Amino acid sequence: MEKGASESSLGCARCGKPALLQCPKCVELKLPREGAAFCPLRPYPISKTRVVPDEIEKPDWALDGIPKIEPDSDLQKRVEIKTPEQIERMRETCRIAREVLDAAARVIKPGITTDEIDRVVHEETIARGGYPSPLNYHFFPKSCCTSVNEVICHGIPDARKLEDGDIVNVDVTVYYKGVHGDLNETYFVGNVDETSKQLVRCTYECLEKAIAIVKPGVRFREVGEIINRHASMSGLSVVKSYCGHGIGELFHCAPNIPHYSSTFLAASLISIFLILVQ
Repeated sequence: MEKGASESSLGCARCGKPALLQCPKCVELKLPREGAAFCPLRPYPISKTRVVPDEIEKPDWALDGIPKIEPDSDLQKRVEIKTPEQIERMRETCRIAREVLDAAARVIKPGITTDEIDRVVHEETIARGGYPSPLNYHFFPKSCCTSVNEVICHGIPDARKLEDGDIVNVDVTVYYKGVHGDLNETYFVGNVDETSKQLVRCTYECLEKAIAIVKPGVRFREVGEIINRHASMSGLSVVKSYCGHGIGELFHCAPNIPHYSSTFLAASLISIFLILVQ
């Protein structure tokens, strides 16, 4: 976002309150200023880091915040073909992650803090014998990511209370039996306006359309093309700052999956399609 000299006379495109920031891309494209001004979210206090019991199996960054194996692994450049045994472990871990995300979804409502969502994610993960992968990953202080409204991804849970009309993405990753399971969804908080509903609906449709074409031999760029095409036809655009990634015994690894274009999908290749539109 960019601050301008006369933005104080503009109203927030979302709530109508005085706005001090403008979207730089909208300014660059000379789009109407009235729709490009925002009063952004502000960081709130963050609670203490939650504790993981000693008996829980932990990734190598759990104690000091520094991944040791992942950065220098050849799997950052080489796409791993998963074995049947690895796939079965990942299925089990992903089932746990799905249960944890569903538990988090049940507490989302106006007035709850994103820190409370994080508490639920942490406790539900521990209860199933897993470790919340984001916790202390490169010093990330919480057990999940909560991204509200204009926050694209990787938001840090804090003391801000969700408000009626917000949308919030909850991103959960569980480490269990030596592998990671990663998934996220965006939820409505109370009564959400039609524009926000359309954004979330279109994003979900992009995900479904991408999954529908995944099979051995499909080029990575075809996945991105179908996402970009559907978003554009719906009057939205794809965020190109982030992309999907491989996953398994490493939290993040090859291949990167752009949402616009790039190689082949091989059998037993597991990736996360991180679908982001704006």
